[in-house]
Amino acid sequence: MFNKIYEKVQKYIKENYKFLIFLTILIFLFYYEYPYIIYKSGGTINLEDRIEIDTEYSQEGDISMSYVTAMKGTAPFILLSFVMPDWDLYPLEEITSEESYDEVLEVGKEYLNEGIDNAIIAAFNESDYSITITKEINKVIYLSNQARTTVEVGDEILSVNNQKVNNIEEVKSYVNTLNENDKVIIEVINSGKNYKREAIIYRDLDDSLKIGVAFKTTYEYETEIPVTIKMKDNESGSSGGLMMSLAIYNALTEEDITKGLNIVGTGSILSDGTVEEIGGVKYKVLAAEKKGADIFFCPEENYKEATGIKEKRGLSVEIVKVATLKDAISYLENK
Repeated sequence: MFNKIYEKVQKYIKENYKFLIFLTILIFLFYYEYPYIIYKSGGTINLEDRIEIDTEYSQEGDISMSYVTAMKGTAPFILLSFVMPDWDLYPLEEITSEESYDEVLEVGKEYLNEGIDNAIIAAFNESDYSITITKEINKVIYLSNQARTTVEVGDEILSVNNQKVNNIEEVKSYVNTLNENDKVIIEVINSGKNYKREAIIYRDLDDSLKIGVAFKTTYEYETEIPVTIKMKDNESGSSGGLMMSLAIYNALTEEDITKGLNIVGTGSILSDGTVEEIGGVKYKVLAAEKKGADIFFCPEENYKEATGIKEKRGLSVEIVKVATLKDAISYLENK
């Protein structure tokens, strides 16, 4: 029985070996991942479809966030990037320290979780409804190749040399008061257990002192009105924070600040409402224009690039720079 099956398989391979070789090469080309990533204009997400919040206020216009489409560096996509307009090819090492598209996505999910928390906190702080932060969680998402540390990705940092950690900027400032080659003790939680990790301070190329550990801050909180933001598994990054916050604020407010307008935008947001610079604004402006947006909000730092692509392409969307969530709200209230 086995011999007959073997003979049939062998005969099939001999008769079709050229096709099988071609098929193998084709599969390799489509699935082998080179150390590149391709960015192109993505689209927009109407946040009314993603945010669940129990209020009775109506909304005439749309509030959407625009996004960039990132594709794996497989051979067909790499070749297409040389002929397709607005498909840009980047070495992965220029974008991130991660080694693959999937790792980039996983790190991006941590940024997304941080962005969602910040958006909710900022929106409630601008509204008449209350929010109470019950816990801050500082989770390690990255270790530098230069780091000499026992800290692990996924550790939740509690303190550095017995000093409570609130955010990464505090850690940076503290480390720069110490000396190169000093050892710091970092208390962490991982999988429900407490550990004391170590890190040796080193001097980076920019002459600053570092421990080579990066983390993101997320929160546990209680809101006067429950709010849920639904995101898909393939979505990541923090650049939708401003627009999520604006959409939540509008849902919490009797006055509809959209005034029937099609509003698109981008920008990371901090919990205090500060809007921060993002990457890929070119692709996001193009996505907003494709949607027929009336207004495109962007961080101050991205305004020059955004207006540059508008002028170059002759786009009609109005580009508005904002430094805070309050800036965006005020602009729409006075529109």
